[in-house]
Amino acid sequence: MGAKAKKALKKNMKKVSASAAAAASELAVVQNPKPSADFLPLAGGPARKAPVTKTIVENKATVLYIGRIPHGFYETEIEAFFAQFGTVKRVRVARNKKTGKSKHFGFIQFEDPDVAEIAAGAMHDYLLLEHMLQVHVIPPEHVKPNLWKGVKCHYKPVDWVQIERKQHNKERTLEEHRKLLQKVVKREKRRRKNIEAAGIEYECPELVGNTQPVPKKIKFSED
Repeated sequence: MGAKAKKALKKNMKKVSASAAAAASELAVVQNPKPSADFLPLAGGPARKAPVTKTIVENKATVLYIGRIPHGFYETEIEAFFAQFGTVKRVRVARNKKTGKSKHFGFIQFEDPDVAEIAAGAMHDYLLLEHMLQVHVIPPEHVKPNLWKGVKCHYKPVDWVQIERKQHNKERTLEEHRKLLQKVVKREKRRRKNIEAAGIEYECPELVGNTQPVPKKIKFSED
């Protein structure tokens, strides 16, 4: 066999081996496909993944939670203080329904979501009147409709002194006066017993008043 024939034989053998290797690799890919590969590999080439595109979620949170609100820092003060960050839409401080006193937490809403995020980052753990404010952004899906219930109501503190004064000075019937006096007499007797048991010599003044029950009305027949 000549030199030319040997060279031709070697070329044919290389072609046959390359085609056999390509067929084997394609068969292996078909039998054992890789689920993580997004592109089919070339003959003998590595599998490649598609580039991951990150979806940017639009920030729509405009409501902040404010906790540990100090005494005297209410709706008007909160709105004036947080207006330095941006336009404030509404403010609500949680209050007691009976007394109208603050529960030391509330909510504030801005017009711009970016302003709300900046305000939360700047005011969280901010020392104000010896209180560390706790400010957090509330996601829109957690903002319930009743969150702003009573936002425009102006609570007035209950004057319990005035209520007790009216209760004390109200007009009473004779029977009611007698019952009050009987209670006073019972307390006085209890007080005298305690004084005697303590061995203290003290002359208690006598109570003046009629403690007898009111006589029942007698109905006379017309006969």
